[in-house]
Amino acid sequence: MRSFFLTTGLLCIPLLVEAFPGMGNTLASIAVKKRDPETPELLADLKTLPDVELTEVGKLIKDILLLENTTGHPEDFETVYKAPGPLGSDECRADTCCVWKYVAEEMENDFKGPTGRCNEFAREAIRLGFHDAGTWSKTQGGGGADGSFVLAGEIARPTNRGLEEINNKMWQYYHKFHKYGAGMADLIQMGATVGAVVCPMGPRIRSFVGRNDSCEAAPEGRLPLASQDAEPLIALFEDKTIDRGDLITLLGAHTIGQQRFEDTTRAGDPHSSTPGVWNTNFYLETPRNDTAKRIFKFHSDVSIAQYQESRDLWGLFSDPVEGLKTWNSGYAATYIRLSVLGVPHINNLIQCTGVLPLRTESYTAPDEKELNEWLNSDRAPMHSKILVIG
Repeated sequence: MRSFFLTTGLLCIPLLVEAFPGMGNTLASIAVKKRDPETPELLADLKTLPDVELTEVGKLIKDILLLENTTGHPEDFETVYKAPGPLGSDECRADTCCVWKYVAEEMENDFKGPTGRCNEFAREAIRLGFHDAGTWSKTQGGGGADGSFVLAGEIARPTNRGLEEINNKMWQYYHKFHKYGAGMADLIQMGATVGAVVCPMGPRIRSFVGRNDSCEAAPEGRLPLASQDAEPLIALFEDKTIDRGDLITLLGAHTIGQQRFEDTTRAGDPHSSTPGVWNTNFYLETPRNDTAKRIFKFHSDVSIAQYQESRDLWGLFSDPVEGLKTWNSGYAATYIRLSVLGVPHINNLIQCTGVLPLRTESYTAPDEKELNEWLNSDRAPMHSKILVIG
C-alpha cells in the first residue's frame, strides 16, 4: 500500500511519501542528444546514495540524469493509471497517485483549446514549471521546485509577468486538491508535464510527486531575460547543471508560445508559425529572415541559435520528423532534471506518469487558412479574436 502523511491547518507543509516501483516503462532507447563533453551531474541524494539503497524511482531518475538506459526512457507513451475509487474515498486516499489522476484530468480540460491546440493555460503552466524550479543555484543554493512561486507571491516580480492566470489557477487547484494530498510544488510540476502533452505532438514526460512545499521566496536574479546574449545565458544555466545542449532543448518550448510583455505593441504574436502545436518550427524559423510578419523572436533565442557551438544541435532539432523525436526525448530528460532541482529527497519521489493524458500523435489545424492570413497580416487590433490561440 502506498501512503502519505499530511499535517493539516498549515499553508506550507511538507508532503512525506514512501517510494514505490515505477509504473511501467518503454523499451525504447533514450535518443542521442549532443551535449557538452563533461559528464552530466547528479543531484541531491542521488549523488551520495549507493546503488543498493536506491528505490526503483531513484534508479530511474539517476539513469535519466546520466542519459543512461538501464531502467527506462524519459517518456512513457503507454502506461495508463486507473483510479481505484472516487476522489476522497478510502481507496483513493490509500494510493498516492489517485488524487493526481483527478488533478491531471482537470488540468487537461483547462489546458486544451477549442481547436485542439494547447491554450494559454498550458503555455503558462510550462513556463511556470521552469520559473519555480529554475531559481535553484548549484553554487549559491536556495530556490528550486518547492512551490514558492505561488506560495510566497513571486508572481509580483517583473520577470514573472504573464503568469498571473496560471498563478491563480494553481491556487484553485491547491484549494480543491490539497486536502487529498496534493502539494503546491507537485501541482506546479504536474501542470508543466500535463501542459506539454496536451499540446499536439508534445512529449509525455515521466512525472513524479513528493516534493516539499516552501513559503520562503526564492532568491531573485536567477531567471533568464529575453534580452540576454548567448554566453551569459549559457553560464546562468550551467549553474543549474543544465548545459548548453539542455538549454537549447528547453528553448524549443517557445514553439507553442505567444509573447505579451517583451513588446506590448505586438502582444499575442507567436514565436513560431504554429502556436499551440508542439513541433520543430521554432528551430526552423528562429534563424531565418523570411518568416511570417507576426512571428516574434526573442533576442536571447536568436543569439543562442546563431552561437557557433549551438548550430549542430539546433540543426538536428530542425528536422520536422526525426528532429521532433530526438527533441521530445531530450526535452523530457532535461525537464525531469529541471523538475527535481532543489529537491533533497529525489530517491523518495513517487512516479505517477500514468495519470497524464496520452500523447496526440498528429494534428491538422481546422483554421489553418485563417491562421496563416493572420500571421502574414499587419498589426491587428488588440481585441482580435485570434490574439490568444487555442
